Amino acid sequence: MRYRRLGRTGLKVSAICLGTMQFGWTAEAASSFAVMDAFVEAGGNFIDTADVYSRWAPGNPGGVSEEIIGRWMKERRNRREIVLATKARARMWEGPNGEGLSRAHLIRACDDSLRRLQTDYIDLYQTHSYDAETPIEETIETLTDLVRAGKVRYVGCSNYPAWRLALALGTSERRGWARYDSLQPHYNLAHRGEFERELEELCLDQALGVIPYSPLAGGFLTGKYRRGEPVPESARAASVQQRYFHERGWAVIDALGQVAEAHSVTMTQVALGWLLSRPSVTSPIIGANTPEQLNEALGAVEVTLQVEEIKLIDDASAWR
Repeated sequence: MRYRRLGRTGLKVSAICLGTMQFGWTAEAASSFAVMDAFVEAGGNFIDTADVYSRWAPGNPGGVSEEIIGRWMKERRNRREIVLATKARARMWEGPNGEGLSRAHLIRACDDSLRRLQTDYIDLYQTHSYDAETPIEETIETLTDLVRAGKVRYVGCSNYPAWRLALALGTSERRGWARYDSLQPHYNLAHRGEFERELEELCLDQALGVIPYSPLAGGFLTGKYRRGEPVPESARAASVQQRYFHERGWAVIDALGQVAEAHSVTMTQVALGWLLSRPSVTSPIIGANTPEQLNEALGAVEVTLQVEEIKLIDDASAWR
């Protein structure tokens, strides 16, 4: 495993971050434990979750992923070795303050996450998306108070447009408050424009760590979807088909296949290797239901793409 600094901070995180949205949804507790064990054994230390995972699944009240991680850390006695990231913003209880980035919501949400995770601090506490109904000052001041209370060590955000992120960074600088040190954007070879249009330059200029989610486009970039072949059965197949079954998507698959064959690696590893070659990217977030799926993804850290191979992939995936 290789390690990188998270933005301008001194915090070292593994070059692959373990995403846990599937814990308690498509992966039961035993499978989740096995995946986390394999991740740590391979040298991984960066685990990302959210309080809302996976509230959309039938019978899942939310918080289940955090609870599984908390039980695992307690059994393994490895909390100090883990860089633990979670998120808040989504609806977690009934009533007008059951969602959002107000002081009322964030303080309760943080305490609830700490209880579920069975820890007294969160390494990276992230606002899951912005809240247009709450002043930025209220959100950032509350995050600052959580840092000063020792409940949170660093703060980050996810799904922020560039203008909102810039306003937040300016607010922190003016007030001397805690600052967003990372961004978690939706970013992959089949979905480049949203991040590269404005956010990438902002993150580079302001030295933010970038932790892309959905780096494999819901499985599209793994090669299991092929032009003209039947669509495999999966929970995400319909969404993948709607989003990526077009000429540019298939061009990306063709380029990935060509480079993967040249390196004798998988398309998954090339897609992640491309992300890891981007100067803005710190640590792509990978989810896995089994240690085998995880180990394939971790192999990406050993893939070094040549300049001409990066150009081939860039040309196929160009969004401008």
